[in-house]
Amino acid sequence: MRFLSRIAFAIASVVLIVLAMTLMAYGVSGPVLAMRNSWLGMRDAVIQAVSYVVIAIAVFDVAKYFVEEEVVQIKGKQTLAEARVSLTRFITTIIIAVFIEGLVGVFEVSNKSPADMVYPVFLLLTATLIVLVLGIYQRMSIGAEKERKEKDLPE
Repeated sequence: MRFLSRIAFAIASVVLIVLAMTLMAYGVSGPVLAMRNSWLGMRDAVIQAVSYVVIAIAVFDVAKYFVEEEVVQIKGKQTLAEARVSLTRFITTIIIAVFIEGLVGVFEVSNKSPADMVYPVFLLLTATLIVLVLGIYQRMSIGAEKERKEKDLPE
């Protein structure tokens, strides 16, 4: 079953990588096409391109995480610290993507219709909440690691 699971994660990772590259190419093509048509549409195209590229990087990082954690690694996490570091790296990528998407949203709607600012603001608030929860997780996880070391329990 473990072998089948590794194959499934490998296939999913390859699909995600191809989709991330496609999204990145699409994002980069926007400003190029806008530049050919008019300079006025360039600002919006560049902002949209940033959004696409950031999302593509987040998708690529998810694929990389799957490969590292589910395909390549033969055994599970060896210690609590390794699991914490791995999860923190993964969540940090998601946080960055949500923050940038929120900022891109703010720039997009600020000039057009400020009434639509609710969605980007909620994205920024959500990213902030995720950062706070990650901090709580870090604190609790490190506390558990110290407690284990004090009791000389194996990790």
